[in-house]
This record gives sequence, structure tokens and C-alpha cells, in this order.
Amino acid sequence: MKALGLVVEYNPFHNGHAFHLEKSKETIDADIVIAIMSGPFLQRGEPSLLSKWARAEMALAAGVDLVFELPYAFAPQKAEIFARGAIMALEALECDSFCFGSENGRIQPFIETYHFLQKEKEQYDALVKKYMKEGNSYPRAASFAFSGLDHAGDSLDLSKPNNILGMEYVKAALSKGFQIKPTTIKRVQAGYHDEALPENSIASATAIRKSIFESETNVDNISGYVPLSTLLVLTDYIKSYGRLHNWELYWPLLKYKILSVTAVDLRQIYEMEEGIEYRIHEAALQSSTFAGFMASIKTKRYTWTRLQRMCVHILTNTTKEEMHLLQGEPAYIRLLGMTSDGREYLRSKKKHLPIPLVSRLSSFDSPEIVPDIRAARIYAMGLSEPYQSKLMKREFEAPAIIEKKPVTR
Repeated sequence: MKALGLVVEYNPFHNGHAFHLEKSKETIDADIVIAIMSGPFLQRGEPSLLSKWARAEMALAAGVDLVFELPYAFAPQKAEIFARGAIMALEALECDSFCFGSENGRIQPFIETYHFLQKEKEQYDALVKKYMKEGNSYPRAASFAFSGLDHAGDSLDLSKPNNILGMEYVKAALSKGFQIKPTTIKRVQAGYHDEALPENSIASATAIRKSIFESETNVDNISGYVPLSTLLVLTDYIKSYGRLHNWELYWPLLKYKILSVTAVDLRQIYEMEEGIEYRIHEAALQSSTFAGFMASIKTKRYTWTRLQRMCVHILTNTTKEEMHLLQGEPAYIRLLGMTSDGREYLRSKKKHLPIPLVSRLSSFDSPEIVPDIRAARIYAMGLSEPYQSKLMKREFEAPAIIEKKPVTR
């Protein structure tokens, strides 16, 4: 069985994701689709719109066969670490290929760029440091550094967000000499950061989430941009848990956490650097909303997403010391859901997996999973009771197997 690996967040699953899923399957003629998905907190430092269980249901209903959770140590992270953890997990699951969406749409420029940057690593790293000293964020400095190198061959625009992340996927696979092969398809229509719903049927997840919250969680207005299965899961989640998640739900918890310690104590939190803990502490005193807080701490040097990731680590009390011990490689793979075909694939591979497979949290006892447990509990705390306890209970007691057939209009 030929297995395709995807790195996803599905926040929520929309028509663009459906296009990516189908085109990726066609590209390698896949029999099985395996998704590695962020848990409660996402790569850009945001709480997911709805739980990982609900998003796994969306994935299975759309045609994914196996959904696994990317551990917290790799999920709310910069592109390099996020990509490394995800590709390691897909390699461990013996995927033949992985496919990502990119602005470029062809894999050869990524491969050529990887080899070029390896060859010019010393000069590239020096240029990155130079541009960062000038006050640029790391992504901007890296883009400037690449543009400043004299390179031939297929050009890759590393100022584009999906190209940047795709480059990290390719780097993770090639630098380790993995068996899994990288492929890419061109991202269509909606831009990564577009906030307005377009006239066509493919909108960005950002625009979809914005529309949902502007309409006070009425999902009817996004019906033209998501599969029927997504609408059903969203509607059911609101009925089951009272609401959808966003950062404002967690602002009282985050503010309490910041103000209950000193700025010096905050320095121990992962990603806290260069004295920004003082700015964060002062801004928390003055801010009444998360949006206002973020506007107060934003600087040219720190991207919005990096600051949000800092906030996630403050909220979950994740320290530099703890994270340092966890980032070598994933210590386990947690199964969230599977179809009958996915079950058969897993049976054929289960005995040979190089890392433990976790299908029920209550049966797995390891210190490496502690940050994931903590993140799941804090994510549930954004809800009021009895929904909070209901979601916490779901994390520990419910089985991972969620078999659903694809839903069509």
C-alpha cells in the first residue's frame, strides 16, 4: 500500500484543504493518506478553533485514513522545528511520500535550494545574523540572506509563507537521509493571510475563522467555502461545547499567569529572550484584551506569530529547560482517528514502528507526554462548565478510533 503523508492543522478543514488532499493523492497515486496534525495549540501560536478530536473527524470524513497528533514540543514552534517533528513522524510511519502546498508548485526548486544552502551555509548564516542585528525578524532576515546570495538554477521565493514552510519540510527529509520523498502542489487562489471571503469557493482558513467570529459563531455564512462534513462538525461542536475557541477566551488565564510572577521569572519560559519579558509584563498590566496586549508588545524584531507562541508557552508554563529535553525527535506517536483502511495499514506496520504508538492516553505513562497533557487541560479551561470537564474527560477516556465515511454534498 502506497502511503502519502500530510502535515496539517485543518483549522478548520476547508475547500482548499480538500483540493490539496485530492491533488496530493493523485500526484503519488496513494492508497493510504496519513495526516500529522497539530494538537490544541497551533504552529502560529493560536488555540485551535475546535478540538483536535473534532478536526480529526473533519479529516476522516474528507478522506484521510489515519490522523496522528504532532506532540506539543513540535507544534507551536517556528517552521524549522515544526517541520522536523512532523516529517520525523511521517518517516516513522513509513510513508512513501509527503506533499505540501506551495506558492512555487514544483519540487525541484526546493531540492536545488536545499543543496545550494548547504553548500553556502557559512555565508548564509552570516547574512542572517547581519540582517537580524539590523532589527529584522528571523523570517525576514532569512529571506534577505537568501536573496543576497549569488545562486543559479530554479529560483525559489523564500519570502512566501508556504514556500518557507515547504523548504523546511524538504530540509527535514533530505538532511536526515529519510526514505520519504518530498512532493509539492501549487497553492490555488486564496492567499495564506487573506482575511476576506472571496467570490470563488476557496478561502483561507484565516478568512473563514474571521467570518465565523464576526457572525457570533454562525457557520452558515461559510457554507460555500467548506465541505458539508466540516459544517456538520462545527455545528455539532458548538452544540456540544457551547462555543468555538480563540485567544480572547484564554486572555484572563494568560494575564493571571503573567502577573502572578515577576518579569525575571518569565525569563525561564521557552522562547523568552532579550528582555522582552519586561515588555510583556508591563503590557499585561495595561491591557484588557488579548488583541490590545498583542498590539502593545509587537515590535519589528518579533513577528506576531512568534509573540503568540511565547504566549502559548507562558499559558502552558513550558520552560526552556523542559523544551530542551524534548526536541530531539518525537518520543511517541498519538493516534487520534482512523478509517478501516487506516486500521489495516496500521496493523501491518504496528510491530515495526521505531517509537511507541499511543491510542489511549490512560494506557501510556511517560514523562515525554506531560506537556501534551498540560496543553490539553489548559485548552479545555477556555470553556465554561460543564463543557470544560467534558473536554478534559474526552482527552483521557475516549478511544482514539473514529471511523467515518466521506461526506458529500
